[in-house]
Amino acid sequence: MKHLNWSVATIALIGWGSIASATETLTMWYHGAGNEVESKIINQIITDFNGSQSDWAVTLQSFPQAAYNDSVTAGALAGNLPDILDVDGPNMPNWAWSGFMQPLTIDESKIANFLPGTKGVYNGKLYSIGLWDAAISLVSRKSTLADLKLRTPTLDQPWTGDEFEAALKAAKDSGKYKFALDLGTAWTGEWYPYAFSPFLQSFGGDIIDRSTYATAEGALNGDAAQAWGKWWQHLFKDGYAQATQDPADRDNGFNTGEYAFSWNGNWAALGALKAYDDVVFLPAPDFGKGSKIGAASWQFGVSAKSAHPDGASKFIEFALQDKYLADFSNGIGLIPATTTAAANVDNYKAGGPLAVFFDYSNKEGLVRPVTPGYVVESKVFEKAATDIAAGADVAATLDAAVDEINADITKNKGYAAQ
Repeated sequence: MKHLNWSVATIALIGWGSIASATETLTMWYHGAGNEVESKIINQIITDFNGSQSDWAVTLQSFPQAAYNDSVTAGALAGNLPDILDVDGPNMPNWAWSGFMQPLTIDESKIANFLPGTKGVYNGKLYSIGLWDAAISLVSRKSTLADLKLRTPTLDQPWTGDEFEAALKAAKDSGKYKFALDLGTAWTGEWYPYAFSPFLQSFGGDIIDRSTYATAEGALNGDAAQAWGKWWQHLFKDGYAQATQDPADRDNGFNTGEYAFSWNGNWAALGALKAYDDVVFLPAPDFGKGSKIGAASWQFGVSAKSAHPDGASKFIEFALQDKYLADFSNGIGLIPATTTAAANVDNYKAGGPLAVFFDYSNKEGLVRPVTPGYVVESKVFEKAATDIAAGADVAATLDAAVDEINADITKNKGYAAQ
């Protein structure tokens, strides 16, 4: 009888151990440490996912955004990346090329209706997907447009370059504003390529030739780019905007009447609406090749070294539910990735005060160059734009930028697949 009891206990223990071992742990890194709202939503998704099935259990480690990219690079070098990463959209191609990430294996029919900028595609493969996007608009007031006798531009009929020039001149000549245009030059880093390269692209230039991604020659220093550079420089030379801006002016200048127009994102829109009851969010001007704004924000992907890419992809697919897209939008104010999620967000539903940003993201959004070299190209563009704003020779500056970008491409053997 004792032998029988021992056997039953052993069988029970073995059975329990088999059940326990059936649940595999998935590790996840996230850039939002210190952001209580984001952390609450991410943790809720993890709790819901873990409770929805018994195969996988996600655990989270969060990093401050300023340290996150360096932490991922260090983790890759040390060989201890997690299963699930989040990645800033324009950095994804470099991380994929560097061997940090692998393609997702989600059901892509579930993202068919996602905003284009939320889809991280490199070399024809989906590596990452975002639950939200961001968009920039030209912020002004109905009373300002009426006072300056300006046509209200629309998505179908944005201001031309000449109309935008006339609007800035009218604002400056009115004498009512410290500057006609707030460009946000107090911000540095990724703001420059995100916010200002779309002007270059609307002129017909670009940071790099996207047909091959093999050279910046002609794209960043051709006739269209030269025209952009001269226009960009004249904004500061002729007193329409500030090449050097006090951060306080960026934060509060438009809302206190210092600027007639502000080039800013949807994340700042609620502050403007609080300051004025007649705020309008206008589309980007069209300098000849269409209205352009930047696209792609933070996205989720699977690390290349994950031993459980199927489980990691299942978690990401689980997070794509409209209720979570709406939670992020309600929580942090960014654009929900689908129209169905937007319908559940007061700010972005049809007729909502920020609904126009969804349309701008969908129709004007252009992702930054999809190449591993972007991490270098973005910094080169920032320096060129800063130097030109400060009065540097346009042609020489753009030629030097092209040389620097091309040297990096050559150094990295064209960023061919490794």
